[in-house]
Amino acid sequence: MAKTNPGQFVKEFRQELSKVTWPTRKETLVTTGLVFVMVTLTATFFFLVDLLLNQGVKLVLGLGG
Repeated sequence: MAKTNPGQFVKEFRQELSKVTWPTRKETLVTTGLVFVMVTLTATFFFLVDLLLNQGVKLVLGLGG
């Protein structure tokens, strides 16, 4: 592997950084909103599955009273 001096590294780093396409503020807000919606849906789904399995185990094992 060829050694690169710090100046060359910084130059290459800036060149690569200029190629990055940064999201707009709107894209960031929409994506963040979608993440919150999906997290809420996933948490609700697993809560309901846990509740259902909990009731099923209690029913099978006779611990439900």
